[in-house]
Amino acid sequence: MKVLAVTACPVGIAHTYMAAENLQKAGEEMGIDIKVETQGSIGVENALTDQDIEEADGIIIASDKEVSKDRFAGKKLIVTGVQDGIRKPKELIKRIQDGDVSVYRPELKSSEEIKQNRKKKENPIYKHLMNGVSYMVPFIVVGGLLIALALTLGGEQTASGIVVPEESIWKQIEKLGNTSFMFMVPILAGFIAVSIADRPGLVPGMIGGYIAANGSFYGSEAGAGFIGGIIAGFLAGYVALAIKKIKVPQAVQPVMPIIFIPIFSSVIVGLLFIFVIGSPVAQIFEGLTNMLSGMQGASSILLAVILGAMIAVDMGGPFNKVAFLFGSAMIAEGNYEIMGPIAVSICIPPIGMGLATMINKNKYMPNEREAGKASFTMGLFGITEGAIPFAAQDPLRVIPSIVTGSVVGSVIAMIGSVGNKVAHGGPIVAVLGAVENVLMFFIAAIAGVIVTVLMVNFLKKDVTEAVPAGGPAEVKEETEPEKTAESTEQDEEQQEINKLVDITNTNLIKTSLEGETRDAVIDELIDKMQASGILESKDVYRQDILDREAQSSTGLGMNIAIPHGKSKAVKRPAVAFGIKRDGVDWSSLDGSDAKLIFMIAVPEESAGDAHLKILQMLSRKLMDENFRNQLLAVQTEEEAMKLLEEVQ
Repeated sequence: MKVLAVTACPVGIAHTYMAAENLQKAGEEMGIDIKVETQGSIGVENALTDQDIEEADGIIIASDKEVSKDRFAGKKLIVTGVQDGIRKPKELIKRIQDGDVSVYRPELKSSEEIKQNRKKKENPIYKHLMNGVSYMVPFIVVGGLLIALALTLGGEQTASGIVVPEESIWKQIEKLGNTSFMFMVPILAGFIAVSIADRPGLVPGMIGGYIAANGSFYGSEAGAGFIGGIIAGFLAGYVALAIKKIKVPQAVQPVMPIIFIPIFSSVIVGLLFIFVIGSPVAQIFEGLTNMLSGMQGASSILLAVILGAMIAVDMGGPFNKVAFLFGSAMIAEGNYEIMGPIAVSICIPPIGMGLATMINKNKYMPNEREAGKASFTMGLFGITEGAIPFAAQDPLRVIPSIVTGSVVGSVIAMIGSVGNKVAHGGPIVAVLGAVENVLMFFIAAIAGVIVTVLMVNFLKKDVTEAVPAGGPAEVKEETEPEKTAESTEQDEEQQEINKLVDITNTNLIKTSLEGETRDAVIDELIDKMQASGILESKDVYRQDILDREAQSSTGLGMNIAIPHGKSKAVKRPAVAFGIKRDGVDWSSLDGSDAKLIFMIAVPEESAGDAHLKILQMLSRKLMDENFRNQLLAVQTEEEAMKLLEEVQ
């Protein structure tokens, strides 16, 4: 018999790996061929292959978060909580042995699944939006860089603007870039809908997104942009979800997700967008265009403020398009001083965000820093969409910053009589000679970029990545100069954390805890972390720990407790260890008091995964009864530290 398992928990730190270890051991003791996939914070490990699944007699999902089950269709499947994987591994395997398991069919949900779904704490709106954004970002990057490449290497200035000759290979590159941009909004909407309604939401979501991006459906040249795509995605997702819940005859059920749900939801979403949502949006933007046309002469500064804000606020969306189309229309009338401020504003959001990630690296995740390089490059070629990933991820800080910067640049350009003869923006138009008063163009652009960089980095909080908390025999001297964010990052890149002692030290160990309650013990270990400079705020971290405990006890049984969680109050990953020799009630799975307590502190936005591997090793090492007994026997912090060196 072959059994497969998947383990996961909301934080993806301790429970995930303890459940995996116990299931693995139980399978071996029962003579069962078992393979366990873990979906922790470090990603998927020991992944199940198609061949594994085909050969399996049954699958166990022991998880407190959503785990995709599509690949297990037609197989005997148990869906339960991660605690059952820790506490009842043999019972779960025996159920498969005895055939006491139903076959999973995608359209049917077990009572266990429903129970687990109720435990979800994640904001569903944010989750759905981020699902769409994650699929959209590659299209923005590919499209923008291909167009930029074509304009740089193949672009020529003509009377009608910067163009790439039709017979040139660069024209085909430009078309590929435009094609990528064409897919951007439909992909965003489609995968928002998929997150809400699963696969039946894909077709109506993408159709709705396409309609949102093409204003011809409802009489608008600008369209509804990525904001309209978001509306279309949520609308399609919830319409499809509502149709899925309609009870239909069993004979019709198999074709519901591939025929009836996509058809009906596509028609509903499409018609709603064309006749209810799209038309009013078109009228709003037509009114904006007419308003802008009347704001010239004495109102030029106010016009520059409005144009700069509109260009930046949705980065290529409907507001941006209205301002851009207005500037283009003024070129046709021989007025180049409207397109000048627009050309400056267009490049400020992507260049500003790109520079911000380079200057203050500790405020951005590694993937954001990579996106920053692409954003900077796209800004040079007048592609505002390069800033979209940052705005979608952190709109409250990013959008005000890029809008302020673009407004500053636009006003300076208007005062400096910057003109632009082509319907395009960014430094590329200045380099190719399309700009009047080039010096003021660059002064305006640089000023706007500086404002954006300073403002966004002031508003954003640090994202401190994993750094060693001290070795077993070394503690940082008080006179040692504090490391900069850049040196910290370099240290992390150069040193791979592969032992528990890399993120703990004797100052974080207490072999005789005094607290008589769970909360008192938590406070003792938090005080250790605070004294070692691990925390920005011990009150915030304490609340995060207690919130994690409220989800489910971190008392794992066998006299072990591992309070843990990600927190914005944590500066760097660390582990504090304490021994409560007479034990403390931790509502453990097996009813035992907690004597060995490991407190794990992880930065909320930590991108490194080396320290999470340590937590996996720790969880598995604690399954060794002899190791636990040795820990309980230590008398000094130094003895404990020496023993913890074995966790590697």
